[in-house]
Amino acid sequence: MSSPGVNGDPKPPCLPRNGLVKLPGQPNGLGAASITKGTPAAKNRPCQPPPPTLPPPSLAAPPPRAALAGGLCPQAGLPLGGPALAPVSGPPAERPPLATDEKILNGLFWYFSACEKCVLAQVCKAWRRVLYQPKFWAGLTPVLHAKELYTVLPGGEKEFVNLQGFAARGFEGFCLVGVSDLDICEFIDNYALSKKGVKAMSLKRSTITDAGLEVMLEQMQGVVRLELSGCNDFTEAGLWSSLSARITSLSVSDCINVADDAIAAISQLLPNLAELSLQAYHVTDTALAYFTARQGHSTHTLRLLSCWEITNHGVVNVVHSLPNLTALSLSGCSKVTDDGVELVAENLRKLRSLDLSWCPRITDMALEYVACDLHRLEELVLDRCVRITDTGLSYLSTMSSLRSLYLRWCCQVQDFGLKHLLAMRSLRLLSLAGCPLLTATGLSGLVQLQDLEELELTNCPGATPELFKYFSQHLPRCLVVE
Repeated sequence: MSSPGVNGDPKPPCLPRNGLVKLPGQPNGLGAASITKGTPAAKNRPCQPPPPTLPPPSLAAPPPRAALAGGLCPQAGLPLGGPALAPVSGPPAERPPLATDEKILNGLFWYFSACEKCVLAQVCKAWRRVLYQPKFWAGLTPVLHAKELYTVLPGGEKEFVNLQGFAARGFEGFCLVGVSDLDICEFIDNYALSKKGVKAMSLKRSTITDAGLEVMLEQMQGVVRLELSGCNDFTEAGLWSSLSARITSLSVSDCINVADDAIAAISQLLPNLAELSLQAYHVTDTALAYFTARQGHSTHTLRLLSCWEITNHGVVNVVHSLPNLTALSLSGCSKVTDDGVELVAENLRKLRSLDLSWCPRITDMALEYVACDLHRLEELVLDRCVRITDTGLSYLSTMSSLRSLYLRWCCQVQDFGLKHLLAMRSLRLLSLAGCPLLTATGLSGLVQLQDLEELELTNCPGATPELFKYFSQHLPRCLVVE
């Protein structure tokens, strides 16, 4: 059974009637879909051939006064003693069916998720034409696995898939998983927008080598954001030969060949770098001194994730090389202490986001430094900082700009510490997941934070069903994550 078509395609046997359009079932087992308008009774009415179309009353020409004076019945056009009316000339005005009205569809499709839009695009050509506008896919990144890039022909040969649908939707970034050098070359050759239209590329768990990385960045001249995760076949020499000055955002994680020399390549070859995210177990303090003065002006985000060899000396190099940072993460840098946080607070006054999660040496003293000097800070992450106590929360209570506070699995935080947070009227997000010492009584006081938008209480023993019901009544605008 064919879908409702355009440009001369055959129409389905079930045509619009009384605001109901019955769409044929899809071969993929998704079932039939319907769009209804009017009373529920119309939804159960069997699909029948439509009655003759009559023009709306507002479009019909009014009868002449002479006809009415002669006794004409205007509803039936029957003379009651006077002359009959001439028939109204011209076809009645028509509008497209509700289910294919592009104006309506353009507003309706905003209410669906990305996965739902992919399904809806299979309903008919009219829907696909509307849904394939780039505005419905902005900010989304397609994820393509290596096995999905090819179709097997009857003869057993492989053919690269058609990516025309991706080009129509105007995707600016792609994530390729498990690909090789050859797969990347095939992608470049078969995707029409690969040379200039792709702005971001992410390669995960792939076997790309130095040669493949060099070809990709040389051919795809539009790429300015690059992510390499779990790629263990390229080396630091590949970064030296492939990195281009146009790259403004770089993320490297779980790549075993990345060490200090990789940071040297990044600092020398990427003068316009704005964001750097690095998870490398073998990077030392020395590498953080490689950043140049130009990057000191351009770089605003630095994430050092699980860099186990970084100490307070590395923090000194960061604060002197990158004084304009607005976001800094030292998550998992287990050798950083309160002294390192003091250096950050005294020298990086523009910080708006600070992540100190999984830093076991951080104590309440570090929070005092943060509260005293980082007056612009809006987000603070302290997950798994097991030495943080209620005293540290009392320091944070003075921060009037803080909007997001994460205290997941801070095992020493108690009900008394929560009382300090009640003065933080600027808080919009608070995470207390996994805090074992908090009780329902202490948590119930959070209803005083009437502007709170999200509260996370996952794995919190004090969060009882009665407490969640209490929050639903007294914090109706807050999303409480159980």
